[in-house]
Amino acid sequence: MNTWRIRRAERRDLGDILVIENQQFPEPWSRAMMLEEITNVENRRYSVAEENGIIIGYLGLMFVMKDELHINSIGTRQGHEGRGVATSLLDEAWAQVRRSGVTRATLEVAVSNTRALALYYRYGFAPVGVRKNYYQQTHEDALILWADIAPLDAASSPDELDAP
Repeated sequence: MNTWRIRRAERRDLGDILVIENQQFPEPWSRAMMLEEITNVENRRYSVAEENGIIIGYLGLMFVMKDELHINSIGTRQGHEGRGVATSLLDEAWAQVRRSGVTRATLEVAVSNTRALALYYRYGFAPVGVRKNYYQQTHEDALILWADIAPLDAASSPDELDAP
């Protein structure tokens, strides 16, 4: 059983989210960029996993079209990897976006990020292309992944968060 709860990210979560960004990514987003993302409720949806008052993971989505989204970022705080935090964030997000008619998702991921690739493959993502030297710091290529999001099962119950 999970000991964390998933909720919509708030301005007060910015510091914890940036800690995770800096721990997990060689090219972390700046404070200003992340604040813009969290507060843009028009076409973004950021959620966090909170445990004992600490943000242990977050997920950022961008709604590109009514039926399509892009996963901007997902991260788990060091020391909490492998506990299912990212899976919980994606499960909750998928339940929400199905309600709003989203049927497709895309993202880019470093070709060497085997842990993230395993997670994405479990959600039905498949590679459709490569962005050469996508990551400026490491000069690493990124795989472009796409997935179909299965329609909402009519028997599903509503969750506490609303889609944008």
